[in-house]
Amino acid sequence: MRPHDSSIAPVHTHHNAFMTSPSALVTFTGVQKTYDGNTLVVRDLNLEIQKGEFLSLLGPSGSGKTTTLMMLAGFESPTSGEIALNGVPITRTPPHKRNFGMVFQNYALFPHMTVADNIAYPLTVRKLDRNDIDTKVKRALDMVQMGHMGQRYPSQMSGGQQQRVALARALVFDPQLVLMDEPLGALDKQLREHMQIELKALHRSLGVTFVYVTHDQSEALTMSDRVAVFNEGVIQQIDTVDRLYETPANRFVAGFVGDNSVLDARVIHNDGQTCEVQLADGAHLHGVNVNHAQVGDAVQCSVRPERIAVVDDSHSAGNRVTATITDVIYFGDHLRLRCQMPEQPEMSVKVPLQHLGHMQAGHTVHLHLPPTHLRVYR
Repeated sequence: MRPHDSSIAPVHTHHNAFMTSPSALVTFTGVQKTYDGNTLVVRDLNLEIQKGEFLSLLGPSGSGKTTTLMMLAGFESPTSGEIALNGVPITRTPPHKRNFGMVFQNYALFPHMTVADNIAYPLTVRKLDRNDIDTKVKRALDMVQMGHMGQRYPSQMSGGQQQRVALARALVFDPQLVLMDEPLGALDKQLREHMQIELKALHRSLGVTFVYVTHDQSEALTMSDRVAVFNEGVIQQIDTVDRLYETPANRFVAGFVGDNSVLDARVIHNDGQTCEVQLADGAHLHGVNVNHAQVGDAVQCSVRPERIAVVDDSHSAGNRVTATITDVIYFGDHLRLRCQMPEQPEMSVKVPLQHLGHMQAGHTVHLHLPPTHLRVYR
């Protein structure tokens, strides 16, 4: 899947649904979705979901990620294009025949049924033998570490426990695909982080394909093998988590995934892969020319706060700027400096705790922005 740049027209790459890579479980080919005939909620989506991977669909509200999940589940139909499972079109297959596990944010448990009966429900519907059902329910309960709670009712459980039951119900019939829509959104921060680790471990031990919708970038980064970043109905970039964080494909991904310090500049020299830019105060910087900015272009230079180094005045290397500290924030394991430069947005710099007591608001600092980590976007 080619990274998409929001500053250029969408790339139309229609390919045969059956010419997919051998490890692709699901293939979206040229899928579009509109509700009103005018606005495309999802536009020209070409996506392969690999067998056994944990793929997160990440993006702001209205970016198309949930609609994509709902089309995969069968609750929505594409306006055009095709969705295939193992090379066979499923675009017109109803949800109950797709055999996918589903977990939603609101759990959707039956309040009048015990936990065990809730989990057994998909098996009962499939008319399995009672002994088989009992065996599978016990295994599913153990899987989510709730083996002793089968006879309780949902109202007797915490939100985290209810979410585990919903997960066990989605896994109990051995689906080849589990779809999750913001399943941890209602939990408090500590429990959510605990459940992220549990889910990741469960995925690793089961080897089932997980497709997970979230708007929380740290959740997507901690749990996924790959992340597809959506904006305005288009996948802006799909990549492994480390590549997504270190090498965003465009301004939107750089701004949406992780913290960034951004400087406005103009390109004064273009070397193809790299370029030289000038800031409002006259400082010159070199950086990676991500999407082919040309001399004269107004650009944004983006760098992760942890990549910026505070250096002393005698530091001779290039790519230095001078800024004024406006605030020092203590984070426990690091300090965050808020810095201001002439005619620039406020910068954030992450520094080790050894600087505690030496950095104060009003101080001038010299900052080194490594050229390999300074990414220039037009």
